[in-house]
Amino acid sequence: MQKTLVAKPNEINREWIIVDLENKILGRAASKIANILRGKNKAIFTPHADAGSFVVAINASKVHLTGKKWEKKMYHKHSGFPCGLKSKTASKVRDTEPERLIRDAVWGMLPKNTLSRHQLKKLKIYPNSEHPHTSQKPIIVEL
Repeated sequence: MQKTLVAKPNEINREWIIVDLENKILGRAASKIANILRGKNKAIFTPHADAGSFVVAINASKVHLTGKKWEKKMYHKHSGFPCGLKSKTASKVRDTEPERLIRDAVWGMLPKNTLSRHQLKKLKIYPNSEHPHTSQKPIIVEL
């Protein structure tokens, strides 16, 4: 009889991975980042356990969108008060807070449960190529 492998917290090897988003398409990059955060690229993947790695996304301000999405795609934020809905186009979000583009796209690719909230905390996003995670000895991965 074969046994099913289940990822245990003390057996998981969490590595740090750098992903360069320069000239990458947002949705395709987000789906690959979500797979790394969940741990689907490892042989010990378990859907109910967090077996993923840390991801450092650099050059977030240089990501691309296809078609006319820079002008037509809208990002909404609500303050909680009446008439508190604020809307911005994708180009304005890229200029002011490029990390939000990546975070919202990856959040859409993760399952909607409490485990995905912990997995999203392992994502570190930076608008340019400088990051403070050199001491973790990250591995550079090409998407």
